[in-house]
Amino acid sequence: MVVDDHPMWRDAVARDLAEAGYDVVATAADGAQALRVAGAARPDVVVLDLQLPDASGVDVTRGLRAACPAARVLVLSASGEQQDVLDAVKAGAVGYLLKSAALPEFLDAVRRTADGDPVFTPGLAALVLGEFRRLASAPAASDGDAPRLTERETEILRMVATGMSYKQIASRLVLSHRTVQNHVQNSLGKLHLHNRVELVRYAIEHGLADASEPGGSQ
Repeated sequence: MVVDDHPMWRDAVARDLAEAGYDVVATAADGAQALRVAGAARPDVVVLDLQLPDASGVDVTRGLRAACPAARVLVLSASGEQQDVLDAVKAGAVGYLLKSAALPEFLDAVRRTADGDPVFTPGLAALVLGEFRRLASAPAASDGDAPRLTERETEILRMVATGMSYKQIASRLVLSHRTVQNHVQNSLGKLHLHNRVELVRYAIEHGLADASEPGGSQ
């Protein structure tokens, strides 16, 4: 599903997706239409512009999580402002891509979004990591019941927060894909989260109060 208030851009994105073999189940010109249509169309991926005439794309992202929980949101925006990126991720967007991206990069981002991989325009991934580090270094709120991750889980969570895929993380840490996946699943269970996108939001919103804890092994 493609949501953008500019008809020519919306049609072009839908056409590119269709030519790449994707089934474009719906398009929408504003937030209200997107929320109304999404429930019936049940898209796997929503390519969403951030600047809509009737609502913020951030608010639409939150609404989509309620109207169509299975849909994964990829923001496609002209804005690379830090607050826009962080607000979109906190609202539940899987990824954030600038409209200046080349077509192969966009199609790859859609594919990765469908797989549940957090994906960002390269410079924006560094921005998300920077915010994560800022929060991680801030004094943690007192929470005696906070779940504790191992050192390896914490290390992988940092990488997940940058938008790295399992394959990239496995290569960086010289681990198997399955080992990385197991660590992520363990972290999800400990934190009572459901997917990697929620891990990114957790990293941004809470930091890692337990990052200094002596961790477990692989």
